[in-house]
Amino acid sequence: MGVGKTTIGKQLAGLLSRPFVDVDAEIEARCGADIQWIFDMEGEQGFRSRETKVLQDLVATNHASVIATGGGVVLKSVNRKILRSNGQVVYLSVPKQQLYERMRKDKSRPLLQVDNRQQVIDQLIEVRDPLYRKVADIEFLAEGGPAVKVAKKLLEELSKH
Repeated sequence: MGVGKTTIGKQLAGLLSRPFVDVDAEIEARCGADIQWIFDMEGEQGFRSRETKVLQDLVATNHASVIATGGGVVLKSVNRKILRSNGQVVYLSVPKQQLYERMRKDKSRPLLQVDNRQQVIDQLIEVRDPLYRKVADIEFLAEGGPAVKVAKKLLEELSKH
């Protein structure tokens, strides 16, 4: 959450001349509602079920695409299996302090609509970080600079694998 998956993913897709797909955007398009509404109506479990279905559909129909997932996609083992078996998986990360600053005023992420965002971010990282490390082919520090510059550095790393 907040590391730049969509922004950097779009840039990377452009550099590779490949289509870009965002799982969260696809969920919203299919539902005709934003992520916050889905969380409000169906809870996190309902959202995660939709996320799995969309991820399955996207990997089946979008070969050679750059796909940006939501930050919590790794919470379900079925999603981790899908990711591992369908191309290179990049774990984008940023230092915690940078993440705190990026998320300080965010109103679009349901899990952060609480008083102590920093505590929630710490808890999310604690749970998700080991899962991303297990599934990722590449761990990439995506801190600072223009997105196109970060994407070019990522492309260099990808070409080594």
